[in-house]
Amino acid sequence: MANTTTADTATVAHDEPVSDADFADILTATREFVRDVVMPREQEFMAGDRVPDDIRQQAKDMGLFGYAIPQQWGGLGLNLAQDVEMAMEFGYTTLALRSMFGTNNGIAGQVLVGFGTDQQKERWLEGVASGDVVASFALTEPGAGSNPAGLRTKAVRDGSSDDADWVITGQKQYITNAPTADLFVVFARTRPADADGPGIAVFLVPADAEGVRVAGKDAKMGQEGAWTADVAFDEVRVGNDALIGGAVDIGYRAAMTSLARGRIHIAALSVGTAQRALDESVRYAATATQGGTPIGNFQLVQAMLADQQTGVMAGRALVRDAARLWLSGEDRRIAPSTAKLFCTEMVGKVADLAVQVHGGAGYMRDVPVERIYREVRLLRLYEGTSEIQRLIIGGGLVKAAQRSR
Repeated sequence: MANTTTADTATVAHDEPVSDADFADILTATREFVRDVVMPREQEFMAGDRVPDDIRQQAKDMGLFGYAIPQQWGGLGLNLAQDVEMAMEFGYTTLALRSMFGTNNGIAGQVLVGFGTDQQKERWLEGVASGDVVASFALTEPGAGSNPAGLRTKAVRDGSSDDADWVITGQKQYITNAPTADLFVVFARTRPADADGPGIAVFLVPADAEGVRVAGKDAKMGQEGAWTADVAFDEVRVGNDALIGGAVDIGYRAAMTSLARGRIHIAALSVGTAQRALDESVRYAATATQGGTPIGNFQLVQAMLADQQTGVMAGRALVRDAARLWLSGEDRRIAPSTAKLFCTEMVGKVADLAVQVHGGAGYMRDVPVERIYREVRLLRLYEGTSEIQRLIIGGGLVKAAQRSR
């Protein structure tokens, strides 16, 4: 595939919605990049535990670091319905590819897009969209994972004036892209929760600020090349202009909104990976033989393929519906959690069946379904565990019924 530049794909007018025709071109270029460029080098990602530099550069040239950032800030300006179609393509290969630019487009970048001041957007978003700035979402802490209400990182004003500096102290854990980050979107408690709000603010902290310490990258079960690390903030001083939205109570709402949107994206990513696991299973079943007979002729193998196909199709429909409800504003809470719960659990089952269809071959490191089996386990954990999604869904349904009485 010829190298596709941002100029090639971002042909839409400034700040105009991306048309179906233009998006079809973007999606085709993305699919070709994933299947023709990235997939043949999946073993290289895994063996080196890194994204090759030339693939990173090609992703930048294509505008993938800012596909969900508004066009006025240099992004492609895709909406969430288009985002999920992209995510299903990214899921078809090693998840390290998507992780490389996922925080720019998703949980970190969307905090800036949705809650930043004009000055903050002007300062950072063009760099985020181009990939020259890697933004990292620093929320999770020891003892505060899926529920931000447990945050212990503190931000204290150094003075009584409204424009005084802030001093941030605390520990963050499992922070995606921390080893390569240029900017941390940091959630910190400014006071105990009270009647006025949860007391959580969010700050823009440059990675080179004095007192920021990034530990070595974590050794994980899977997703080689997708780096995470602990980050310490030791009396890190930032100006009041680093306070997102210029308000101390935006943090909790920004986190919840960004995570809810991200859950639909993760659900779509899961569908893409499940489709890859299904395709690998069908291909293997059609060609591998047992006693001279293709194993795909055996009814029990066909039953496994049928269960995989059913999960993939159900997940794809659910993701698209959740994205539609988000865009219309009809449901930005229960539908995202429902999509993430179903699709991340579904891809785990599909990956398990893929290994089973492959038999002993599915346990070998050079077989794609082995990598998929390890990679998808994380999807049920980050951006809210399956258990948290069940609480959101169940609690939301009960509260809605009580309000309607």
